[in-house]
Amino acid sequence: MTIDIDRTQRGIQSIEVGGQLLRALVHNGRPMALKDLAREAEMSAAKAHPYMVSFGRLGLIEQDAISGHYLLGPLALQLGLIGLQQANPVQIATPLIDALAQRIGQTVAIAVWGDRGATIVRIAESPAAVHVAMRHGTVFSLTDTASGRLFGAYLDAAIVKQQLEAARARRKLRDREGAAKVVGMPPQPPVPAWKDFEVQLDEVRRHGISRSEGEIVPGVNAMSAPVFDHTGAIKLAITAIGAAGIFDSRWNGELAKALKACADAVSQRLGAPRR
Repeated sequence: MTIDIDRTQRGIQSIEVGGQLLRALVHNGRPMALKDLAREAEMSAAKAHPYMVSFGRLGLIEQDAISGHYLLGPLALQLGLIGLQQANPVQIATPLIDALAQRIGQTVAIAVWGDRGATIVRIAESPAAVHVAMRHGTVFSLTDTASGRLFGAYLDAAIVKQQLEAARARRKLRDREGAAKVVGMPPQPPVPAWKDFEVQLDEVRRHGISRSEGEIVPGVNAMSAPVFDHTGAIKLAITAIGAAGIFDSRWNGELAKALKACADAVSQRLGAPRR
């Protein structure tokens, strides 16, 4: 049996009504006149005014002495900061990727930036009988994967350059040791120079999403969307991976839109500024 908490728990209607004024103030992101706030909350100014007086006494809002416009008060700011401190990006994103995998029919993973690069920490498998599998702890290549390039596009350039040079050193070591080639796998491309890699990162930033088409495994594509926190810093990559024949890798395709919507929902919970 499913219980609808909203229907079974008793609330206080006047608080919910007044809350619409706070929602309007937050949504607009700027000081507002009472008449504009009331209109946004679909009530009259006369009805809205007592709520604003009470919110002011609590410190949820304050009124500019010159313009008379309302803005968020110190208590609202404290609540917001505490909420951001308590927010766990992976915990917020995990239930969303389960629903996303079911919706798009592809395997979806959450990756965070670790010491060795973008690393898988959560996986939601595709509901399809045949699908591409991923493993927890897998580290994505910075230059050859959608997740790697996504972090490369939004992390500080100094960090990315350091990882690029580390990747170059590892490639030289493998080549010197004569690492065996895997039958059926494409030869690994050379690690790009920074100026060439920058062109790829600019493309990621331009589209707001990263993609890879058969680079690591022939016939396997991936797309990755960024999650940002309240400072605008990238926190997570939400990555979908699947067989090329059933994977829509268009920049503006339905899969890209679904990935972006999921990532944006997590970013919103983390207080990210709008892009």
